[in-house]
This record gives sequence, structure tokens and C-alpha cells, in this order.
Amino acid sequence: MQNLLTIVHVVVSLFLVGIVLLQHGKGADIGATFGGSSQSLFGTEGPLPLLNKITTAVAVIFMLTSVSLAYMSAQSGTSSVMSGVTAEQPVQQVAKPLAEEDKGMEVPAAEGQSSKEGAAQ
Repeated sequence: MQNLLTIVHVVVSLFLVGIVLLQHGKGADIGATFGGSSQSLFGTEGPLPLLNKITTAVAVIFMLTSVSLAYMSAQSGTSSVMSGVTAEQPVQQVAKPLAEEDKGMEVPAAEGQSSKEGAAQ
């Protein structure tokens, strides 16, 4: 049901944008851009009453679908999408103490240095 309502909502919103662009503005007549005058396209009465009625009906349908989708979204679930995710605890590594026999051993010199150079520095 929600998918169907979403599709209807998108179609109605696109139709609403199109019908608003066809209306007569202050100095720009987009309806005449598509050829002919608005008198011959919509009859002798002009586009105002017909486009106003269509725009009002489409706007009401748009508002109803918007409110319906918002209501369905609020009622569909109370949990978060992240509620099933568990955070992994970082592993704490504890430094191991040196063994008694390792305490007396000499630390080897760095590569490229002889033992005399390492002792002199």
C-alpha cells in the first residue's frame, strides 16, 4: 500500500509542477510556448478557470498523499534501523612483562651499526 501511494505521490507531484508551469505568469506565457494562443487551446474562456480547477484538485491530492505517507511512516515502526547493530568492543592488549631471564640480556644494535658504534653513541 505504501509503495502504491508513493508512486501516486510522485506522479501527482510531477503533474502539479507541469500544470503550474502551464499557467500564465507575470509577463511570461509558457502555455503559448507550445504553440498557438491560450484562447484556441482552452476555448474562449481562457486557461484561468480550467487550470485553476485542475491545479486545485491536483494540489489537494498532493496534500492528501503527503499526509498519508507521513502518517504511515510514523506508524510503521517505532524502532531505529540501527537497533539490530551491535558495536564491537575493541580488544584491549595488555603488555606482557619481561621474563626474568630477558632483563639481563643486551639489546642488539640497530642494523648498519656495529656494536662499538652503538656503544659510542
